[in-house]
Amino acid sequence: MGCGLPVGAGRQLTLRIRLLAAAAGIVALSLLLAGALTWVQVRTLEFQGTQDQLDRQITTAAQQVRMNECQFVQAGTGSCRVAFAADFTARLDSLAARLGTGRLLLLDNERYIVYDSAAQSTGSRIPLTQSQRFQNVLEARPVFDGEGYIAAAMKLPGKRIDPLGATYVVLAQPQSFVAGAAAGDLATRLLEAGGVALVAAMLLILLVVRSVTRPLTQLAAAAEDIAAGNYSRRVSISGQDEIGMLGSAFNRMAEAVERARKVQRDFLANVSHELKTPLTSLIGFSQALVDDSLLSDAERHRAATIVHEESERVLRMAQELLDLARVEAGTISMHITSVDLSGQLQQELEMVRPRAASRSLALDLNVPDDIPPVAADPERLHQILDNLLDNAVKYAPEGTAVHAVARLSGGGVETIVSNPAGQHRPDPDRMFERFYRADPSRSAAAGGVGLGLSISRELAVAMKGRLWADFDDSGNLRLHLTLPASRDSVSTPAEAAPAAVA
Repeated sequence: MGCGLPVGAGRQLTLRIRLLAAAAGIVALSLLLAGALTWVQVRTLEFQGTQDQLDRQITTAAQQVRMNECQFVQAGTGSCRVAFAADFTARLDSLAARLGTGRLLLLDNERYIVYDSAAQSTGSRIPLTQSQRFQNVLEARPVFDGEGYIAAAMKLPGKRIDPLGATYVVLAQPQSFVAGAAAGDLATRLLEAGGVALVAAMLLILLVVRSVTRPLTQLAAAAEDIAAGNYSRRVSISGQDEIGMLGSAFNRMAEAVERARKVQRDFLANVSHELKTPLTSLIGFSQALVDDSLLSDAERHRAATIVHEESERVLRMAQELLDLARVEAGTISMHITSVDLSGQLQQELEMVRPRAASRSLALDLNVPDDIPPVAADPERLHQILDNLLDNAVKYAPEGTAVHAVARLSGGGVETIVSNPAGQHRPDPDRMFERFYRADPSRSAAAGGVGLGLSISRELAVAMKGRLWADFDDSGNLRLHLTLPASRDSVSTPAEAAPAAVA
């Protein structure tokens, strides 16, 4: 027996590890970039600080260089006797050691080096630029033996008596020394701050990952329950963020699935109920015919007639169910053309007139002459109108009237079929549900199976139309069919009634 984690738990753990790894990588990269930017800023500030320090010291250095140009000062006259070059160089070496600022250099009037305390770059030229912060101070960034320096320079004050012919005094500090000092002081602080930031970031990441994985785990468990048949399962995830929106969407999906499953169960129960009665009749009368238990020809003829009628009823139900499935799946074929609505309504009324006459119903048609043709499939339009008129003829009280009216409605054409509601007033909001009957006691043989209006509504939508029901002020039931007007100026009259679809 294995001791490993369940598949679901393993996947959740893997997700957490991946999130943590990704978050840790982001934190590490962020710290690295922050450290690099901080180092650049600190290095720039240190360079600028060193430059300012040299700019302040250069005045003192220039005065001391001028003082060392005299071998001695004659008593009484105060005149200066210029020192010899070798003696002056020795004094400069001693002065450079006392200044402790890196290198001391002297430049001639052309800014060539005539003295270097490092004794390496004599003869080289240093370009100088005016300082932006100190008056009479020049700045430079020379390079000696491949190493960059920060330098400040000043012109020697007084008359030119320098033994080396120098005009400018320069103090230079290696950039590597400045950067090394900054790095040494900064590295410890960056490490300390980085360690604290990393610990805080990891704690924050753990909280964030937990807040993300907990609702995802709940969603996964709820999805498993729904897949197992528990369609009432919901999740308690709310909020305006993405996770909250996902939880709300999941609950809406679960409600839709539960509703669809209920509709499916009701549909199967209704189909089974509707098939049970005709199949029972078929089995009973066919068995009677096989057993020769029917003695007279009249009884056998009646049994054969019932078998034939019930078979047609089952076939009609199967065809309606097939049509409904095709319409809902969007696989039913539509051949939209321009149809003369007035001629189509007249033909439909003629087809139901015998049934209306048997119930003493009057048929009335009112279609204005300026009604344009509609854009529809002629066969499907016949199916819709036949269902609407058949419904009116079946359920209108005897001796009343059925009215059919066509009129313009916005950019389309509206057809209204109305009739008195009778004793059993239907619910206009439920009339288009499958197997709905206003009078539950009415037999399916007399009232149909209740799929005609449901199919008609789906067909109307497929033809970019609309079908709905309401009651007028007199209590008459009205069925409204709206279809778009045809763009063709020439109508296509229906010369013959299209074959009815069972």
